[in-house]
Amino acid sequence: MPDSRRTDLVLLLVAIVWGSSYLSAKTATVALPVLAILFARYLISALACVAFVAARREPRRYTRDEIRFGSLLGVTQAAVLVLETYGVAHTSAANAGLIISLTIVLTPLLDRTGRRGGLPPRFFAAAGVCVLAVGLLMSGSGLHTPGAGELLMLAAAAVRAVHVVLVGRLTAGRDLRPLHLTTVQTVVGSALFLVPAVAHLPVLIHTDAMTWAQLVYLALFCSVFAFLAQTWAVQRTSASRASLLLGTEPVWAVVIGIGLGGERLTVLAALGAVLMVAGTYWGQAIERAHRAATTKAKTVCRTTTPTSA
Repeated sequence: MPDSRRTDLVLLLVAIVWGSSYLSAKTATVALPVLAILFARYLISALACVAFVAARREPRRYTRDEIRFGSLLGVTQAAVLVLETYGVAHTSAANAGLIISLTIVLTPLLDRTGRRGGLPPRFFAAAGVCVLAVGLLMSGSGLHTPGAGELLMLAAAAVRAVHVVLVGRLTAGRDLRPLHLTTVQTVVGSALFLVPAVAHLPVLIHTDAMTWAQLVYLALFCSVFAFLAQTWAVQRTSASRASLLLGTEPVWAVVIGIGLGGERLTVLAALGAVLMVAGTYWGQAIERAHRAATTKAKTVCRTTTPTSA
């Protein structure tokens, strides 16, 4: 199999795994409290990451930046997962996967790194399409006050956008190892959820095998595997191609939520789903083209500006 096709398949698999995480998390919340789920997910992820680091036997220990930035990103990532998990417990997995994809259009609004001037007006038109899509998704079978689940997923999308911007700014130009950074994040997350989850540990320990299987899947596949596979694949393809393939996550969330979870989309919600996918893809394409044009303009300016004698 050609390397490019293998890389595409890995990125598509990451998108499928992330899309499936909403149904897995929703199913787990039926059997366990949210805080117990998050503690177990983080603890399993941390143990796996620590084992991977130990197996590699790298001579260089954790750097100060890896510990410092990993700790900060561990807090922001934990905030995202709290909102996501509570959110998906009160809405459908399909809705959760679609609403969280707002991160794609929220992130460029927060991140001005590498851009000169504002975003093109077309980008805000794409963002408007996404806002309309969220309204339709929230309406369900008719217009009504947004539910707690949808509002929590909106908050999760905003916090995830902040997290993504932080990842970009903190890691740019620094010698940070992804596995070590992820290990610090998962250890910090485990520590954050330990005390709140203590009261639920008896329920967690005695939960059924199916729920434990979902927790292991969320930890090893949706967290550890997805992050490492994404890093490996992005290093072997273009950012544009990677974004396009990873951007299929909400599509898989809908497919898996309906196909395996037995969820149903009303006509309004289905229209919202179509608009959300279209709006995020449109916004992503506009932002990517704008960033590329800005980078090209800077390059031209550097090569044409005369140097002083």
